[in-house]
Amino acid sequence: MRFAKILFFGFCLAPTLVLIWDSFTGGLSVNPIEDITHRTGDWALRFLLLTLAVTPFRWLSGWNEAIRYRRMLGLFTFWYATLHFSTYVVFDHFFDIRSITDDVIERKYVTAGFLAFVLMLPLAVTSTQGWIRRLGKRWLVLHRLVYVAAVAGVVHFLWLVKLETSEPLVYAAVLSGLFMARVVRQRFSRASG
Repeated sequence: MRFAKILFFGFCLAPTLVLIWDSFTGGLSVNPIEDITHRTGDWALRFLLLTLAVTPFRWLSGWNEAIRYRRMLGLFTFWYATLHFSTYVVFDHFFDIRSITDDVIERKYVTAGFLAFVLMLPLAVTSTQGWIRRLGKRWLVLHRLVYVAAVAGVVHFLWLVKLETSEPLVYAAVLSGLFMARVVRQRFSRASG
């Protein structure tokens, strides 16, 4: 089990290592900041959807051990979202808080992305066993914010691209499918209970 987790950690870290490699070997596009921003944003959204897919995957496969990987996926979601947000703050706006604030207020895609990031902060902080014990049932309620963060992340991507919406619509379809799986499961549980 330990070896499997190390392997899985390596899988999750691979996009970061590829990004670092590309940064030092000329593998980025002619606009490296935009490239880094897009790559980290894409991976944040992918990992967020993978995190949400763990529970339906467990239901369908019967492999309950999958739940052991959900926290790691969630923390890597936050890692890539932090890289995405940091690139925006440091390289796009050079720590100019006023400019960032204006951007968050005036550009709706930035507002949606900022909302997704802010909602993920308490989820990352409270992901430890200690916080789970301290918060009890409130932990489950708090961690439902992941659904709002996922919607905000998909909307952020959709509003960002404006015209070429095929990729964000794929993410939206996957997210809708994950939501639908939960609704069907809940209704089925009520009907059979």
